[in-house]
Amino acid sequence: MTAYAALLRAINVGGTGKLPMPELKALCEKAGFLDVATYIQSGNVVFRSQRGEASVKKRIEQALAERMGKPVGVHVRTREEIVAVLEHNPFAAAPPNRVIVFFLDAPLTNSAVSALETPGGEEIRAHGRELFVHYPLGQGQSTLKLPVQRTGTGRNVNTVQKLAEMLAAIDVD
Repeated sequence: MTAYAALLRAINVGGTGKLPMPELKALCEKAGFLDVATYIQSGNVVFRSQRGEASVKKRIEQALAERMGKPVGVHVRTREEIVAVLEHNPFAAAPPNRVIVFFLDAPLTNSAVSALETPGGEEIRAHGRELFVHYPLGQGQSTLKLPVQRTGTGRNVNTVQKLAEMLAAIDVD
């Protein structure tokens, strides 16, 4: 069995995509996932499954589309991938609430990353399917526009750390 984290895009932020976490938990249990637990109201869920990543992603997206009446982006990572995100954080010395990890479906090219403009001193680095952004003044103060925000979903390093801890607690095989 594999321990997974699923990170939902645009759930319970800015008044859009209202989905109580008990409903998300029930939805995942109905999809056949085990040891399901959610974290905060922004669409984070961990669970175990015998299915592969693509199958897990498809099941969650289908269930969410039925529940929400529209497609909901879902980014799935294994426990090992979440741990690797933390290990590859290029801004580990920065306050963890000032570093946002954007989870993507595919890696960004070097040219796509270098083309991004940082108006407020933000720093950007890509690693695998993640884009790390250090917001020295905080994300709320930034005017940085990232094209990946339309398809990816961001979590601060504190949240990623908590998801890693939750995954460790259910990864019993």
